[in-house]
Amino acid sequence: FQTFEHYLIQINLRMAAFPKIKSTHSLVAKHVTKEKWDKLSGIETKTSGFTLAKAIACAVQFDNQHCGIYAGDMDSYEDFADVFDPIIQEYHGISADAKHTSDMDFEKITGNVNPDAPVKSTRIRVGRSIDGFGLSPGITKEQRVGVEELMKKAFAKFGDDLSGEYYPLTGMDEKVRQQLVDDHFLFMSGDRNLQVAGMERDWPEGRGIFHNKEKTFLVWVNEEDQLRIISMEKGGDVLGVFKRLAKGIKAVGDSVKEESGKDFC
Repeated sequence: FQTFEHYLIQINLRMAAFPKIKSTHSLVAKHVTKEKWDKLSGIETKTSGFTLAKAIACAVQFDNQHCGIYAGDMDSYEDFADVFDPIIQEYHGISADAKHTSDMDFEKITGNVNPDAPVKSTRIRVGRSIDGFGLSPGITKEQRVGVEELMKKAFAKFGDDLSGEYYPLTGMDEKVRQQLVDDHFLFMSGDRNLQVAGMERDWPEGRGIFHNKEKTFLVWVNEEDQLRIISMEKGGDVLGVFKRLAKGIKAVGDSVKEESGKDFC
């Protein structure tokens, strides 16, 4: 097992060489052919300087990947479309002209879980990324800190049942850390896939956790996603949890837009 930095040193030394993909049954092994490698391996994306070598690092390092690829920024999907498009289509079972749609209108939900059902808790979460910043595998240190600073200002604007406090991982007080562990809110470092994919660079700088006073609405900043937005509570009120999530996503998006002029991408 090698660190992301050691892997990149090796890749830089043999950039022109077609890599040995250890995950031989992965989608990367199927769709990253030598022809595509020769065409795309020298490209660096504009947003974060991401490369195809960085994108497929996990499939090269490990032998247990099914997909084995990560995008470093939005540019990756265009610059390396010859690889990403067929992998996405095969993984999701969609056609080349398929369009993603998102509908967060909770008014369209007409039912709910039977209140007598033995449901312990309900948790719904989504990932969101802000336009102009790299995604976690490729985001630069400056961009990551920029996302955190932007979110600090956005969180300060939350009102009503969404208002709460942001806890940065850098310099976190031990008492606060232990409480977040006890609440099962704290995310940790050490995942080998995330390390090789480049997502744990500069740990823990630029990362943190926001939660409201009731601990039913959370936002993880710069973990595996730029933003992981979570709504949860005890019991089986799926409609209530989804309603809070939809409200929270809108609040985050509106605050980011007001602070920076940027949208979700």
